[in-house]
Amino acid sequence: MHTPADYLELARAEKDSAVLHRLARCPYPFVWQALAANPSTPPGTLLELSTAQDGAWNDNRLLCLLAEHPSADHSVLRAVRDAVAAKLAEGERPYAAVLALAERTELAEAEVRQLGALRGASARLRSRLYRHLQLRT
Repeated sequence: MHTPADYLELARAEKDSAVLHRLARCPYPFVWQALAANPSTPPGTLLELSTAQDGAWNDNRLLCLLAEHPSADHSVLRAVRDAVAAKLAEGERPYAAVLALAERTELAEAEVRQLGALRGASARLRSRLYRHLQLRT
C-alpha cells in the first residue's frame, strides 16, 4: 500500500479478518471509520477500535459506527458505552452513539440509561434516550 486512499479502499472492501485487524492499527481515522462500517470486521477488531482517538468529531462518528455494527457483541458495546460515558463526562457530545446504544438489546436498559445522567447529556438527549429505551421493550 502506498497512499491513504489504498488503506481506505481496502478497509471498505476487505473480508479477511486478519487484514482488517492490521488495518485497525493504521494512523488514519477515516480508515477506522471505514472498518467500523465494514460488516466483515470481526468483534476483536471493533473492540480495538473502541479505544482509538483522533479528535472529537472523528471519535464521536467512530463510536456511533461501532455501536451500530451488526457484529458488535456485548464486550464491544460495553467498551463503546464506557468510551461514550467518558466523553459525556468531559463535556463532549457523542449523542448519535448514545442513541445507537439505546437501540442495542445486548446492553441492559440500566447500562444505557445511566448515560443520560452524565454532565454532557442535554435535556433533549435525555428525552430521546428514554424514548428509544421505551421502544426496546
